[in-house]
Amino acid sequence: MSKNSQPRRGSLQFWPRKKATRLLNSVNWKDLSSKNLEKSEKPGFLGFIVYKAGMASCIAKDNTEHSLTKGKKIAIPATILEAPPIKIFSVRFYRHHKPIKDIIVGTDKELKKILRLPKKSEKDKNAEKLLNEMTDYDDIRVIIYSLISKTGIKRTPDLVETALSGKKEEKLEIIKKFLNKEISIKDVAENFSDNLVDVRGVTKGHGFQGPVKRFGIRLRQHKSEKGVRKVGSIGPWHPARLMFTVPMAGQTGFFTRISYNNKILHIGKDSENIQKINPKQGWKHFGKIKTDYIILRGSVPGEKKRVLLLTKTLRPTKKQLKKNYEFLELR
Repeated sequence: MSKNSQPRRGSLQFWPRKKATRLLNSVNWKDLSSKNLEKSEKPGFLGFIVYKAGMASCIAKDNTEHSLTKGKKIAIPATILEAPPIKIFSVRFYRHHKPIKDIIVGTDKELKKILRLPKKSEKDKNAEKLLNEMTDYDDIRVIIYSLISKTGIKRTPDLVETALSGKKEEKLEIIKKFLNKEISIKDVAENFSDNLVDVRGVTKGHGFQGPVKRFGIRLRQHKSEKGVRKVGSIGPWHPARLMFTVPMAGQTGFFTRISYNNKILHIGKDSENIQKINPKQGWKHFGKIKTDYIILRGSVPGEKKRVLLLTKTLRPTKKQLKKNYEFLELR
């Protein structure tokens, strides 16, 4: 007889399985802004804040080489994300991978709800003067915030730190260019190579759940002792302790996750066919999109209205790079 065996339930890659501390987590920008990328990529922002509106079927023309459906119209599951413009709140200088100085350049009234701003706001010329005075540093990053008041989601803006690609001088010039100006998704998407992005966010929360739903273990026989929706044995006598690999009840969902290599199908402005994007009754549990939007192939983590961070892809694959779609319409 063959031996009864099956792979363990639940990946050990994600541990501990606890709730995320915040919706926008920090990113390891060292890998994205490495020296190899600086030589090959155009200087620009490596991250952008978006909000999940919902999913729909996208009709697109397949232009992928050697594809069985090349030149034909195909239906693709797509996620629609609202991308309101962003602004620079502060410029952060780094030396030896440690922040040495922050220069606040944005003092909008919206930020007073979540931050303590200086009483006297700095003028544009004064901010540029402070930026030019900094010389002894290795890297520059910026803290951006979303102009969420232009949407119908909420009023409190979201802040996150993002890096820039390019040399130090090029990064400083880009920051000066967009100082106290609105930055659209079009300005940032130019730096996303081959229309690929990574989506970072927090998954949908399900609260405290048992091991069957949390890890997908199989139900025991209905006459089993001491419960059906549990593991048969929580461990051996020796070692005489409970190991973390045993499926147990606990928090399910609301975890920080990354969706790699998402293909951008379309980027639109609020003035370009916004009526066709929005359903008559609006997106369910979201409302109508009022600002710029971006359509990605497939699904991304998170619930409706969940804030997400789009970043330049960290590890593009050949399979995703060769895909080429021409957006036609949404169903």
